[in-house]
Amino acid sequence: MSALTLTPNLNGHDDLYQSLVALHEGLSEEDSLKVWAKLALLLANQIGDRRVIEAAIAAARPAA
Repeated sequence: MSALTLTPNLNGHDDLYQSLVALHEGLSEEDSLKVWAKLALLLANQIGDRRVIEAAIAAARPAA
């Protein structure tokens, strides 16, 4: 089983950020939310480990 990595683990993060911003250019808020959901599902499928995905969901949720 893999563990969720919470420390920086990505090269070219500024370029990736720009790609994420560009992904939403010209989209309505509704379409932008659909794109986020589709991207999240594609990445979850790539990860393929439900426990890691559940840990990421828990880490991403704001504290109550």
